[in-house]
Amino acid sequence: MKFGTKAIHAGLAPDPSTGAIMTPIFQTSTYVQESPGVNKGFGYARGKNPTRVALEKNIAALENGKHAICFSSGMGATDAVIKMLRPGDEVITGDDLYGGSYRMFTKIFEPYGIKFHFINMHDVNNISKYVNEKTKLVWIETPTNPTMQIVDIEACSKIAKQHKLLLAVDNTFASPYLQNPLDFGADIVMHSVTKYLGGHSDVVMGALIMNDDKLHEQLYFILNSCGANPGPMDCFLVLRGIKTLHLRMERHCYNGQKIAEFLKTHPRIEKIYWPGFEDHPNHHIAKKQMRGFGGMISIVLKDASLEETFRIASSFNVFSLAESLGGVESLINHPVTMTHASIPKPERERVGVVDNLLRLSVGVEDVDDLIEDLKQALA
Repeated sequence: MKFGTKAIHAGLAPDPSTGAIMTPIFQTSTYVQESPGVNKGFGYARGKNPTRVALEKNIAALENGKHAICFSSGMGATDAVIKMLRPGDEVITGDDLYGGSYRMFTKIFEPYGIKFHFINMHDVNNISKYVNEKTKLVWIETPTNPTMQIVDIEACSKIAKQHKLLLAVDNTFASPYLQNPLDFGADIVMHSVTKYLGGHSDVVMGALIMNDDKLHEQLYFILNSCGANPGPMDCFLVLRGIKTLHLRMERHCYNGQKIAEFLKTHPRIEKIYWPGFEDHPNHHIAKKQMRGFGGMISIVLKDASLEETFRIASSFNVFSLAESLGGVESLINHPVTMTHASIPKPERERVGVVDNLLRLSVGVEDVDDLIEDLKQALA
């Protein structure tokens, strides 16, 4: 089954009681049992909900996985993965990382005795330098947020398997339409479903996808025990959003390329990060593991002070200044004060997250209007 067909049909069936083609919203907290301990697969909605089960089957199919578990946010999903670890365990992750992940790793889990190594993953051979008997997990983003670094998933998988480590990949920026980490040997794929999967800036949700039955059982136990489960209305909205994922991603990619090409030669731009350029670091890896280069672009403004950067970021008419990404509308973000504010200045500047960097989430509007908006804001 091709991707577009899976997006619309995989894991889904008409409601058997009514024939409704759209999965119903099962807005209930509990389910009547035939006798104590005997039910139709549903007992209490924190554990399972039919709308959520349908969404999980659909997302698993999109990632070529066997299992998916949905959470109330992407951070809830990330939290569940780290909760599989114990005090003294170590994690190897990238030095260009979503600020929320960095904050969780350093402020929540490090005090519990879990150690995180934030390293340059442009060359995945760096991973082996940090592996020891306490290492349990490699956590990567690709493309990274916000400098679009490309990490070789297959090479990471080989290293992880050699040392019997779990490999988890945050696939939010690519979406399942552009990249499927399980196909390259990842053990777990994480999505902030809020972004491209939902696609309409009206849901907060996360998901984990995996093939291993025991891993699924362990992560589902954490979800059910700790309660970071999404509601049925949110699950319905994501199911609806996914039905156009392939169409939206085609336009995100088309618009992203046109805007990246426009910005590359713009006199106000010092540096541009977009993995579709041949001179982008690890472009050849992106070509191997991605089916397109997406609509996420970051730019460094030439000789712009923080005040000038603020002025430009606030000067758009079509792009909206806001956190998040992956919706149908175009957004512009200032990572230093927004998504990456929790990362200490020396650490973020070392990887290029500087005061005059802006991140663009290119939407699906008419690309000519977006380019005109960039022209006037950068004038």
